[in-house]
Amino acid sequence: MITFTLLGQSTSILELFAMLTGLLGVWLTIRQNVFCFPVGIINVALYAWLFYTPGIQLYADALLQVFYLVLLAYGWSQWSKRKNGSAFIATRSSASFLIRVAFLTLITWIIFGFLFQHYTSASLPWIDSLLTSMSLAAQYMIAKKKIENWFVWIAADAAYVPMYFYKHLPLTGILYLIFLLMAIRGWKEWNDERAIKQAAV
Repeated sequence: MITFTLLGQSTSILELFAMLTGLLGVWLTIRQNVFCFPVGIINVALYAWLFYTPGIQLYADALLQVFYLVLLAYGWSQWSKRKNGSAFIATRSSASFLIRVAFLTLITWIIFGFLFQHYTSASLPWIDSLLTSMSLAAQYMIAKKKIENWFVWIAADAAYVPMYFYKHLPLTGILYLIFLLMAIRGWKEWNDERAIKQAAV
């Protein structure tokens, strides 16, 4: 793997390309552009490879990319649908929807944390599994075009930043800091556009 030094840490060309496709994918998501999904598929493939490499061993994150792939394909199909000729509009989540998502996130965290702690050599199994579960929930909410997905991303991204620097992945740490700022912007843009579309109805 081709490597270079950044901020006093060794990183790789693979991480650089994963970072760039990640930035493009989130920017397209904020813009509600359906091409966020094919770009996202490329991004998760690169990160699955990166996280599985010796020295990184964030197996929960590597597994997360596989689930992302499924959710990206699902989201692509959802966003491509039209109802009565209208676009798929972002909506707020109901209390029951949020409770279901929170419950599934908790169950997923417990299962992943237990399996990765006891049956693999994964680094930071419980922290990594919690962030993995939150990220899956947020990606599912994007597929459903729920505005609250951005709040979940904000919380997850804020925790991912120090974890990736700790694991000597400086580009990914910087990427998730940018993701954090983009998630704040995404919430504002989705919320503003929903308000404009509701007012026009």
